[in-house]
Amino acid sequence: MAMVGGNQVHNVFVYGSLLADDVVRALLSRIPQSSPAILNGHHRFSIKGRVYPAILPVENKEVTGKVLQGITDLELYILDEFEDVEYERVTVDVSLMDSSNKSQAFAYVWSDKNDPNLYGEWDFEEWKRTQMSDFVKMSAEFRKDLELPESKTRIATYESYYQQDGSDSPLAP
Repeated sequence: MAMVGGNQVHNVFVYGSLLADDVVRALLSRIPQSSPAILNGHHRFSIKGRVYPAILPVENKEVTGKVLQGITDLELYILDEFEDVEYERVTVDVSLMDSSNKSQAFAYVWSDKNDPNLYGEWDFEEWKRTQMSDFVKMSAEFRKDLELPESKTRIATYESYYQQDGSDSPLAP
């Protein structure tokens, strides 16, 4: 694993599956402190054939999420691997809702700005009700595999866990 031993800490703005403590715990083995936050000038889209969302810059829109605080270099590496090549990690300015202060944080923005599969809005409550338990299992499997020298990418883990028939339902064990 690269970057072990770095002790810089980072803020990461999350807005999708990482809003769920269970997913964060599966990946980082802890729940970092967090603050509710708003990212202005972005929109959270649903993605056809995926159960997780994407954000992209869109004028006059905002995305509510939270900032995970005190993320170590190793944890950032795990999140980078989890977000994989579909997302690009960028630095953004967010407004913290509990103090109305601005803060800088990393955020994972969808790489393909012209992706025809992005649509509508993504609904966290709906996701929690219908997708979260399977997604937590997939995340735990990804994290376990990351320790292996031949670890699968998160996209490969996702695609082996979820059927590719567009139904977004997990494969039967």
